Amino acid sequence: MDKIEHIGIAVRDLNASNRLFEKLLGVPHYKIEEVASEGVRTSFFRSGPNKIELLEALDKDSAIAKFLEKRGEGVHHIALAVDDITAEVKRLKSEGFVVLNEEPKRGADNKWVVFLHPRSANGVLVELCQEIRD
Repeated sequence: MDKIEHIGIAVRDLNASNRLFEKLLGVPHYKIEEVASEGVRTSFFRSGPNKIELLEALDKDSAIAKFLEKRGEGVHHIALAVDDITAEVKRLKSEGFVVLNEEPKRGADNKWVVFLHPRSANGVLVELCQEIRD
């Protein structure tokens, strides 16, 4: 693991949350992006070396919609940057972690992503992220 890539926060209203986090962090968001495969619209903030991703459900059946219904707004996941996502998945599986998607899929912010089930990480949804290199 290289670093914490970002912290993902589930929100009900992306526009209102963008205004809130702009005030909180003192910087504007730098990107809004839809990830159709996940049924979400995301917004990214950078504060120093740290990033925060806000996630709004686009679809009532999306994971974010279900999270909001069950838990309300708040921290959804912690994303960790990795150099070789395939090797990390193999390593973590050998350590007993439960992987939610075996194959990396395209996520927001030009990343390949794989998620680890919260039950294997003390209740925390962990996202592994690798920069997509064209």
